[in-house]
Amino acid sequence: MAGNHPVVGGGDAERDALARRLTAAVARLDPAPGPRYVVDLDAFDANAADLRRRAGGAPIRVASKSVRVPALLRRVLALDGFHGVLAYTLAEALHLHATGVSDDIVLGYPSVDGASLAALLRDEAAAAAITLMTDDPAHLDVVDRVRASLPDQPTTTVRIAIDIDAGLRLGPAGHVGPKRSPLFDIDDVVRFADHVVGRAGFALVGVMTYEGQVAGVPDAVPGQRAKSAVIRRLKSTSVTRLDDRRRALAAALAERVTLEFWNSGGTGSIETSTVAPVTEVAAGSGLLVPHLFDHFRSFRPRPAAYLGFPVVRRPNAGTATVAGGGLIASGATGKDRSPVPWAPAGLQLTGLEGAGEVQTPLTGPGAAALRIGDLVWFRHGKAGEPAEHVQQVHLVSGTGVVDSVPTYRGLGHCW
Repeated sequence: MAGNHPVVGGGDAERDALARRLTAAVARLDPAPGPRYVVDLDAFDANAADLRRRAGGAPIRVASKSVRVPALLRRVLALDGFHGVLAYTLAEALHLHATGVSDDIVLGYPSVDGASLAALLRDEAAAAAITLMTDDPAHLDVVDRVRASLPDQPTTTVRIAIDIDAGLRLGPAGHVGPKRSPLFDIDDVVRFADHVVGRAGFALVGVMTYEGQVAGVPDAVPGQRAKSAVIRRLKSTSVTRLDDRRRALAAALAERVTLEFWNSGGTGSIETSTVAPVTEVAAGSGLLVPHLFDHFRSFRPRPAAYLGFPVVRRPNAGTATVAGGGLIASGATGKDRSPVPWAPAGLQLTGLEGAGEVQTPLTGPGAAALRIGDLVWFRHGKAGEPAEHVQQVHLVSGTGVVDSVPTYRGLGHCW
């Protein structure tokens, strides 16, 4: 991997210029309640090109949970090197198929949504385009119960992928990585694969091995040299062991089924994930680059998504208070889950109030220059979550808004 890279546009002068550019771009829009959410298309497209370069020719499946904006999903799927969606709920997958966003959708997580499963079973075209993720016979039982409950009891074949734990085991009780699938040992995976293959109404077509402990963990954090070094060693060990285990898994599965795809990876691990038997990688956060992805050695971050909050109070000469702002990222709670006041430069959250639900006080050397009505541009900790707080995204190129498009929430969906 390459050494750590600074954030593109992370200097004070660049951040001040960014604030002026984004504020000027949205100034021509009609006033709207809530934050202004903008995506810089120039950075978005540059990030897409960088992901494609890092994938080295492997197709990239777009993780929709990190985007949640149909127009942006369509934009990236129109680019060479990107194909298919990794969706996060079945209701979402059905919507993306019905609206023509994609005809190749894999769920990243199991579903027990009876209404959506019924819709899938009744729609052969959707069933041919959407693959369910499973790791337990109980997931198949849910599908069969829904099938049996329908008056016509459709015989639609349901496409299935197996989610295999791609974490790193360190001794009998040690596990590093997301707590996802119970399937880790080869014998357990093969036993479950045999169950799927032998069960009527299902077709085993794919496998997922998502190494979240590599793809989603920063490994070059300023001020954390020792911790970052430990994380890099864990990542290296994880990659080596997972490569060996994937090859053994592939050999065992090949005796039972011919798979259409093997999905792996994420924004922070694309280079190390594109190794056989992997046929495709997933990425989404790397398109927008939230601040949790600022400190990876594997790529140079270009922030593309910003939330603008207006200054509504000046409690004193050194403090400016914006309306709202407290959009905290999911995950283990900590300071790294708070949004970052990014532009103009020289702003910081206070230690006692942090990012507040309805107001956020900001201090620092940049606060004195802010006036009531000015916009402060924040970066969120995670990529897709801001779209749950707004109905529109303003797509900016250069100094102007080229389009304003709805988020899932703006379309009336809550997945």
